[in-house]
Amino acid sequence: MSLIQVINPNTSLAMTETISAAARAVAAPGTEILAVCPTHGVESIEGHFDEAIAAIGVLEQVKRGKAQGVSGHIIACFGDPGLLAARELASGPVIGIAEAAMHTATLVATRFSIVTTLPRTLVIARHLLQQYGFTHHCAALHAIDLPVLALEDGSGVAQEKVRQRCVQAKREDGSGAIVLGCGGMATLAQDLTKELGMPVIDGVSAAVKMVESLVALGFGTSKHGDLDYPLEKPLSGAFQHLN
Repeated sequence: MSLIQVINPNTSLAMTETISAAARAVAAPGTEILAVCPTHGVESIEGHFDEAIAAIGVLEQVKRGKAQGVSGHIIACFGDPGLLAARELASGPVIGIAEAAMHTATLVATRFSIVTTLPRTLVIARHLLQQYGFTHHCAALHAIDLPVLALEDGSGVAQEKVRQRCVQAKREDGSGAIVLGCGGMATLAQDLTKELGMPVIDGVSAAVKMVESLVALGFGTSKHGDLDYPLEKPLSGAFQHLN
């Protein structure tokens, strides 16, 4: 029995439910999904400022999940906010959905495209491509030019724009797979994969299977080197609860 904590780093309960549904859809028998989000922070993450605030909420949730005995943690925002800091706190594996989706894409295609929300977040995606070593695998990046929360407004407009951008990417980019660049797109991947006849990869689903695999192999986050637990030192003010 594995308990996987899926952290939506923003405060949107609707998006947390979307992410939870995608995670549960692929979880193996015997895997339980604990989907959570912070009670304070930002309602959507669409820039460096938002990510900095959201990272604290991620760390708080990792600490709570660890106390609850979870087997591993998933950071369900395509910016992977607070990923390395979370790995320092955690004993089990911690996977960010951008990292998971990009890794998965390289296993099924030589080149992939990314479809995300606002144009400003394309810069963050490029930084992650460089950080993870996948720049030369990425054929193109596309933005639907709608905010993250448009995916939860019930109109279906954002979902249709995602579909159109994926069709465009298949037609124009010469890529073999498409990565969905937002946790709020998580439930779209299976239908788009069938429609386009090519892998359309949701990082939430990919991360669930990665955590399951790492747990089955008996691997947690290495504590030899820079991901060792944080050095013990007093934290003051608003951060005391992270001691």
